[in-house]
Amino acid sequence: MQRTGALDLLHQKIKTVNLIKHSLAVEAGMRALAQYFHENEDDWGLAGLLHDIDYEDTKDNPQEHSLKGAEFLKSLGLADDITEAIKTHNQAHGIKPETTMAKSLFCIDPLTGLIVAATLVLPSKKIHDLTVENILNRMKEKSFAQGANRETIKQCETLLNLPLEQFCSLVLKGMQNISQELGL
Repeated sequence: MQRTGALDLLHQKIKTVNLIKHSLAVEAGMRALAQYFHENEDDWGLAGLLHDIDYEDTKDNPQEHSLKGAEFLKSLGLADDITEAIKTHNQAHGIKPETTMAKSLFCIDPLTGLIVAATLVLPSKKIHDLTVENILNRMKEKSFAQGANRETIKQCETLLNLPLEQFCSLVLKGMQNISQELGL
């Protein structure tokens, strides 16, 4: 599947603008990490772009989220490593991510939400004005962006062998590259 087809599919399945932007943000983070790890940016981008493809269908039953999406995408011929990464990103299943792609998606997903929230409290509301220091400071604030699971984000250090600061920097730069699409 090419990105244009995946983007069309995303727009067919997801109607919430912020969820589409979240998917784009995760895609950007995944592409940045794929480049860092010298992996296939297109495959990693697809995993990020499509990771929440079933969210609107499963929002009332979180136990099905990502399982239905992975199954649907597999039926369309998406590669096993991509569908496995999508399946394991939902912590509700307790499936340990095994591949570097899956581990990256697992850690990136909540970080993008924290980055967006940290951007929106800046006076300029521009992601290019956000720094890694801002992100790290916001991570310490338990009441800020409570949906962004800090423990999951911090697993970048053990799962990916990436220091938190470097991980945040890579994902931030990826998101800054698509600031127009994110409206930030």
